[in-house]
Amino acid sequence: MGQNVNAYRDGETGLGGLIRVLADIPGLLRIRYTTSHPRDVDDELIAAHRDVPALMPFLHLPVQSGSDKILDAMNRRHTADDYRRIVEKLRAARPDLALSSDFIAGFPGESDADFAATLALVRDIGFAQAFSFKYSARPGTPAAAMAKQVPEDLKSERLAALQSLLLAQQTEFNRATVGTEQPVLFEKRGRHPGQLVGRTPCLQAIHADAPPALIGRVAAVRVTSLGANSLAGEVAA
Repeated sequence: MGQNVNAYRDGETGLGGLIRVLADIPGLLRIRYTTSHPRDVDDELIAAHRDVPALMPFLHLPVQSGSDKILDAMNRRHTADDYRRIVEKLRAARPDLALSSDFIAGFPGESDADFAATLALVRDIGFAQAFSFKYSARPGTPAAAMAKQVPEDLKSERLAALQSLLLAQQTEFNRATVGTEQPVLFEKRGRHPGQLVGRTPCLQAIHADAPPALIGRVAAVRVTSLGANSLAGEVAA
């Protein structure tokens, strides 16, 4: 299927149809997919997010930049407003959908206005998680030979501003879960004796004191606090 899993096709069936087939497998608790591309998000996939309870309400949908000029230079084949419209459709289908994305700061030719457009897109969308990086030239790639390479100190400055905004959004998203009860799929033992680590439907890491028998099972967990990189909770009685 390649890197863009949502480009999957089997005859007339796309990823959305495949998800529906998978959801009929007895005992399959959760379905996730990665990595997807905005250009391959079709109506069939959006409908699967609406209709399939096993498909978790979390989507990693890389955008890379909020500037159409930079997106074109990256050969992304979508615009910033294309991305906004796709997200609008997804959230209309699944209002509790949480989003993650990828961003690159300092791509060759990126102006102050281009970077401001990226920050604007982040503010418009709101992300639960994100991965962000400075552009790093790879020998032999078209971008490495482009004119107007962004100075290293400016790339670092832009990345810091971008990450500050993204971290604030992630913290706000995680804080909103404190006090709620989440169905957690426990995956493994935690760092401390008697502790297990699992994931919420929105892929948040959470740890709680729980018996090893819960590994591989879903249990209701009340979120009690927010840490730097994870949540803490208590298994509901």
